[in-house]
Amino acid sequence: MDDNDSQQSDNQQRGTVERLVRAWLAETEHHDHDAASEARAGWEQGSLSEPAAQDLATWVTARVTNTAFNEDEGPHVESNVRITPADKDTMHRWLRSRGHAV
Repeated sequence: MDDNDSQQSDNQQRGTVERLVRAWLAETEHHDHDAASEARAGWEQGSLSEPAAQDLATWVTARVTNTAFNEDEGPHVESNVRITPADKDTMHRWLRSRGHAV
């Protein structure tokens, strides 16, 4: 992989992470305003707390789209955000690269 490919890969990862974090923060805001505020502050400062990182990792795993789960395997969550298994892997890799246990 040359430098151009590496930069493109980094840009794709950053785009995926930013898209998913925005969706996670918006959903968290509906359920726990204080946790969302704390997580948003950490995100904006470039450092998520360990509890926020764990919540994000769990959220992205639970929200993977088109997993072939049926109604008996979990609640359906209305969302306009599509999350692929590759997106989940990208997010988990990004969190691990920042020292979070995922």
